[in-house]
Amino acid sequence: MSQQYNDFAKMIDHALLTPNMTSEEIEAGVKMALAYDVASVCIMPFYVPRLAEMLAGSTVKTSTVIGFPHGANTTEVKRAEALKAIADGCEELDMVVNISSVVSGKWDYVRSDIAAVIEVAHEAGQKVKVIFENCYLNNEQKIRLCEICSELNADWVKTSTGFGSNGATHEDLRLMRKHSAEHVQVKAAGGVRDLEGLRAVRELGVTRCGASRTQAILDPLREELGLPAISIATASPADSSY
Repeated sequence: MSQQYNDFAKMIDHALLTPNMTSEEIEAGVKMALAYDVASVCIMPFYVPRLAEMLAGSTVKTSTVIGFPHGANTTEVKRAEALKAIADGCEELDMVVNISSVVSGKWDYVRSDIAAVIEVAHEAGQKVKVIFENCYLNNEQKIRLCEICSELNADWVKTSTGFGSNGATHEDLRLMRKHSAEHVQVKAAGGVRDLEGLRAVRELGVTRCGASRTQAILDPLREELGLPAISIATASPADSSY
C-alpha cells in the first residue's frame, strides 16, 4: 500500500450515524471502510459489538459516540455509555460536551463531564475525541474548551457532530489547533467532502476527519497514485442479526 495513500486514508473516521440507516446499509458501509483501510468506523452505539467483530484483525478501529448528538445526557449516563461501549469492543469514543453548560458558563460542570469519559477511556487504554459543536459557540467558549481538553489530556478536540447547523470551518480549525496543547490532536467533522477538502484541513494541522463520502474522497487519490480501483461486494442481510 502506498504510504501517501495510507497517510490520507488513516485521517478518515467513516461515519455511519444516520438514524434511519438499515442494517444492510450499515454492513455495506463497514465493508467499504475496511476495503479503503480508513482510520476508524464511527457507528451508532447499539452496533458496536457487530462492528468490533467485523473489524477484528484489521487496522481499522471501532469507534462510537457518547451523549450524541446534543451532549445533554447526565455525566453518569455518559460514563455508563463509555463503559458499555468499551466493553463491547470500542477503541475510540467521540463524546459531545454539555452544550447548554458551555454556553451558560458552567465550566466546573463542563470539565467534570468531559473528565468522566476521559477517565473511563484512558483507564481502559482507549481514546477520546471531545466534540464542541462549534456552530453554537463563540470563540471565547471554543478556546476555553480547548484549554480544558488540554488539561484533561483529551486525545482529540473535534469541531462538530455533523448534525448541528454547521460543520468544520477553517477558521475554527486554526483556532482549535492554536489553543490546544501539542499532545491534543484536532478532528474536523462536517463539510469535508472531497480530496481537496481533506488536503486543505490536513494543512491546518488536522489529523482526523469525520466523513460519510469516503469513496468520493479516496477514489481520486487512488487514481492519482496509480493504485487499483476498489470493488466492494454487496452486503447480505444474512450478514447481521442487528
